[in-house]
Amino acid sequence: MDDGLQILPLRGLPEIRPGADLPELILRSAEASGGLEDGDILVVAQKAVSKAEGQLVALASVTPSAFAAEYARTFGKDARHVEVVLREARRIVRMDHGVLIVETKHGLICANAGVDASNVEGEEVLCLLPVDPDASARTLVEAIRARGNRRVAVIISDTFGRPWREGQTNVAIGVAGMAPLHSYVGQSDPYGYELRVTSLCVADELAGAAELVMGKVDKVPAAIIRGFEFEPADGAARDLARDPAKDMFR
Repeated sequence: MDDGLQILPLRGLPEIRPGADLPELILRSAEASGGLEDGDILVVAQKAVSKAEGQLVALASVTPSAFAAEYARTFGKDARHVEVVLREARRIVRMDHGVLIVETKHGLICANAGVDASNVEGEEVLCLLPVDPDASARTLVEAIRARGNRRVAVIISDTFGRPWREGQTNVAIGVAGMAPLHSYVGQSDPYGYELRVTSLCVADELAGAAELVMGKVDKVPAAIIRGFEFEPADGAARDLARDPAKDMFR
């Protein structure tokens, strides 16, 4: 990375609808910006992937449970929305201030199981996380290699809050084509101190960097990161979930 990084927004993508050929749309958008290059990292917003995969729920089709109805009455929420969150949750981590912090079926700890109504076309429609974000990322990697003849890595990103910190940042919920972690364990710093635990979550750092050009209201659901050197690998975002035995906050 001697020459630094480039972060390039992919503009001109249409509204993504269920069944859309997302790899083809991305390749067309990238071609208009000069095309993808070998070694690029493609960061794609979760919502674009979820929409293409049909991970949408109409609230009219949801019958809330008694628990969802009671929670909704207490905090002034839509009981149907609460019910969808509960269905996507493996366990409830915390309930407070009208927010449900849950562990999703993927092993992610996040607010409302990633269920969201923003940036979704149509009234009273919710967007869920992809069923398997790592598999979604692999599909994009393989399609771009087959159709575009380019070897890239893919990160599927979503916006998470952080304990003890204000604001949100994008993190990697799906990874393919690269390792999500870069370990410095066993290396020495400039003063000769051997690093014992340092392991950078480069997938999260890249996802957060891409968000700076994607935005929340700019209709830019994908970006290219160029200049970050990585070894092609069969990485996955599921590798980022901390082992419960090592989780001091569980």
